[in-house]
Amino acid sequence: MKKIGFSVAALALAISAGSALAADLPSRKAAPVAPPPAPLWKGFYVGLNAGGTWGNNNPVNVTTYPAGTYANSNAAYWAIGNGSVNSNANNASGFIGGGQVGYNWQPTYGGYSFVAGAEADIQGIAGTGNGNRNGYWITPGSASNETISNFSNTSGSLQYLGTVRGRLGWLATPTLLIYGTGGLAYGGVTFNRSTTSIETQAGVNNWIALGNATYSNTQVGWTAGGGLEWMFMPNWSAKAEYLYYDLGNISATSVSTISPLTNASPILTTAQLFRSSTASGRIDGNLVRAGVNYHFNFASAPVVAKY
Repeated sequence: MKKIGFSVAALALAISAGSALAADLPSRKAAPVAPPPAPLWKGFYVGLNAGGTWGNNNPVNVTTYPAGTYANSNAAYWAIGNGSVNSNANNASGFIGGGQVGYNWQPTYGGYSFVAGAEADIQGIAGTGNGNRNGYWITPGSASNETISNFSNTSGSLQYLGTVRGRLGWLATPTLLIYGTGGLAYGGVTFNRSTTSIETQAGVNNWIALGNATYSNTQVGWTAGGGLEWMFMPNWSAKAEYLYYDLGNISATSVSTISPLTNASPILTTAQLFRSSTASGRIDGNLVRAGVNYHFNFASAPVVAKY
């Protein structure tokens, strides 16, 4: 009987000791679920950029017609002086530098993996900044053995270029944004052109017409492109970007005085002593730049404690 009582007491002691030992062991709870990445990109930012721009080589079209008192006189005759010059007057290229300001928004959809926003920027253009082209064409006249030789010089420059764009991107990683962008573009454009026309018949130069015109204005158009932006440290990101811009068509008109060189031309009369000449072309081009942005509302990613 004593042995039975001793065994029961020993068993109870072992159970209580085991329970106490178990109470001293660390808890084996499941690890907490990591929250989605914080919206690192949300908020306002400002930055600087630099790069290069080059225009597309578009033709400049020249149209001539009567002008002045006799504006309705013999228009068909002056139309034979029309022509087109494959011109780089709008092919202004050079170094660009400027700044930008913008705002990013990160929707909760997809665990903050998308970024939408708006950005405005403006750049000055230095370096070459100009394009020019000389053109020459000969057209037949309305009389036998008559030709009109036309010489045109065009030059253009883009003083500044700015954009106001929307941006939409996807985060390949929490710190690497791939985005597309598009919106309004505007730029300061100057366009100069001069023309010289000489009428020749039977080897004799009968008259010459000289004209000059200038266009200077702010052109408004559109732009589209894309780029990459990398958040390389808290509050700071670096980006590389390409944009195509189109500022539309421009034109410059001059009125030329016809100067008779001889009295031999059967075509030239007092009704044709003035003519108007208009040159028109398109201003569009490309821009590649790199930049750095400072983000005001940078939020650090949450730290998940280890257990």
